[in-house]
Amino acid sequence: MIKSINPFDQTVVAEFQELSVTEIQDKLDKASKAYKHWKKSSFATRKTNMSAVSRVLIQNKNKYAHMISLEMGKIVPESIGEIEKCAKGVQYFADNAELLLADQIIKTDAQKSLVTYQPTGAVLGIMPWNFPFWQVLRFAVPAIMAGNVALLKHAANVTSCSLLLEEIFKDAGFPEGVFQSLVIDNNAIESIVSSDVVQGVALTGSEFAGSLVASIAGKQIKKTVLELGGSDPFIVLADADMELTIKNAVQSRMQNAGQSCIAAKRFIVAREIKDEFVSRFVESVQKIKQGDPFETGINMGPLARVDLAEKLEKQLQESVRAGAHLIIGGQRQSANFQPTLLDGVKPGMRAFDDETFGPMGAIIVATDELDAISIANNSRYGLGASVWTKDTERGEYVARQVEAGSVFVNAIMKSDQRLPFGGVKRSGYGRELSELGIKEFVNAKTISIG
Repeated sequence: MIKSINPFDQTVVAEFQELSVTEIQDKLDKASKAYKHWKKSSFATRKTNMSAVSRVLIQNKNKYAHMISLEMGKIVPESIGEIEKCAKGVQYFADNAELLLADQIIKTDAQKSLVTYQPTGAVLGIMPWNFPFWQVLRFAVPAIMAGNVALLKHAANVTSCSLLLEEIFKDAGFPEGVFQSLVIDNNAIESIVSSDVVQGVALTGSEFAGSLVASIAGKQIKKTVLELGGSDPFIVLADADMELTIKNAVQSRMQNAGQSCIAAKRFIVAREIKDEFVSRFVESVQKIKQGDPFETGINMGPLARVDLAEKLEKQLQESVRAGAHLIIGGQRQSANFQPTLLDGVKPGMRAFDDETFGPMGAIIVATDELDAISIANNSRYGLGASVWTKDTERGEYVARQVEAGSVFVNAIMKSDQRLPFGGVKRSGYGRELSELGIKEFVNAKTISIG
């Protein structure tokens, strides 16, 4: 049995029976059957169905937001914001897929040469719990609009959200089998990836999970797209607008209780403004009200699971033992973890080297711009980053030097359906969203007519 547990009070939300081997095969058979028809569907048909998904999301956003908050602890306003973002992203691909996947005519010696983008089959998404709707839809929607079908293996603790997502596609009028949720244990993943029905895998998760799944897919010669988190640098240069910077620093680190792959985690601050930055950061953090995510006025809920809070607590304790200084926070009660800030963080400490998935920020001092870039790149991760300076040309220069899939200047790192999303180094490979994302799981077929 799979259990969904309310992270705030540890009550059981629901229990689910895992699919049997026979039931899994039935799901795969449905996906195969659906693909044979869906791949031939027109973009007009796909747009009609996908636009309906966007409408269903908005019409029922309070219902879906309630389940997000209940299963993973996000405060209700953030859950509603997630659903609204999903609706916007879904509509973007409904409106633009045909253009993004249009044939590319290339001038050659032949009478006519072109590249056409065709679907490949079922794409398996292995998704995390921190954005239980958005993470899923940003892989599934482009894949489906390209003519593929989607299978979802969601995180066990958000199984109710997983089943609601399948219900949404059904309510939107999609044919049976185009989108299916699989209530399965991790042990079933290898056999599913090995199935001839599955032609690609999109995974968002840990380094370990990504490495394991990629090795399984690699044995089957199947495409993978991996988004494996990060330790995103938040680079504050000496001329930064402090009011703007602090507001965004706190938001980037503390929203969603710090449970975001692209949250700022390492605050690399110019020496001459470090004291002011820390003082104002602490002042802002002290105003955060943590508690029941359904209670009005609460700014932060719990972490999604007790074991996640325990891991963060261990990272904190080991960093302090290694010489970091605890400025504020650091206390844990069950899955509730206080907003925390560490100073004096250096390479070799877990707060610097690891991905800290929770409301804990690390302050690192930079002597100058070149030192800040060096510190930012001293990481096995490379997902996102931000640079803060009044000189935007300088900001762009620094952004170009930072080893990351995305760098934002004077704005917090965020995913946008119009822009490619993904990382380098151990943050993974491949891209989601935008034109690059919708072309990950297609056959870029060359046709040349002599």
